[in-house]
Amino acid sequence: MKPYVIVFGNEKGGTGKSTIAMHTAVYLLNLGCKVGTIDIDARQGTLTHYFENRKRSASGNPSLKLPQHIAIARSDAHNKAETEQTERQAFENAMKELSGNNFIVIDTPGNNTFLSQLAHSYADTLITPINDSFVDLDVIVKISDGDIKNLRPSIYAEMVWDQRKERAKRGKKPLDWIVIKNRLSTLYTKNRGDVNTVLEALAKRLSFRLGNGFCERVIFKELFLSGTTLLDLKNNDNAMNLSHVAARQELRELITLMRIPVSQDLLAAAV
Repeated sequence: MKPYVIVFGNEKGGTGKSTIAMHTAVYLLNLGCKVGTIDIDARQGTLTHYFENRKRSASGNPSLKLPQHIAIARSDAHNKAETEQTERQAFENAMKELSGNNFIVIDTPGNNTFLSQLAHSYADTLITPINDSFVDLDVIVKISDGDIKNLRPSIYAEMVWDQRKERAKRGKKPLDWIVIKNRLSTLYTKNRGDVNTVLEALAKRLSFRLGNGFCERVIFKELFLSGTTLLDLKNNDNAMNLSHVAARQELRELITLMRIPVSQDLLAAAV
């Protein structure tokens, strides 16, 4: 049976893709699943650095589980055809190397690259985190003349549609696209309400599901340094506080939203 592929994609940086990808991978590891991860944003390398930090922490804490990780760098070939051929080969080699896993989690860069397009075409589930603002919403939809009723798909949304067609050509099931409002403020604003109105209007039109990710919390920056996640914090740990408990609940809701194809009993026990 081939691995189930979860891709985190957005053509804008700073939306929390790597943080959610890391938590998803560790969550699946805690289920007892075999997990492979690919970082095709090797220049930025956030997911790769996260797992390097985790590996270092695991030397003193064997309970920290690690995936089989591969980072893919962009080709420095001199022409487009050679670049795409080299990158396609590198990506396909990585997928083959990770084919013995139950899941493959892929983190993509905050720009439109051939590698990113290729990864999107392999996604069983595509997760697009966006910040709760019209600046980030511009990645998915263009608003003409400042009228939120006058909408058209963005270049990224059109790219997702193109990769859906590429996936169909390979005889794969339609991908499940989930747009997640992430790094949320705890305060409700009119702007936030307007963004939500636009997203709800777009969901049916662009065939994505809508949900919430994490609120903006300092804990995620702190966890990065040790390569750990919310799942590694124990309920009886003195370091746990109300913010951490709330973040764990956000993670539970996010995992439920993903509809990951594993036993419901395992789902309940993992978070």
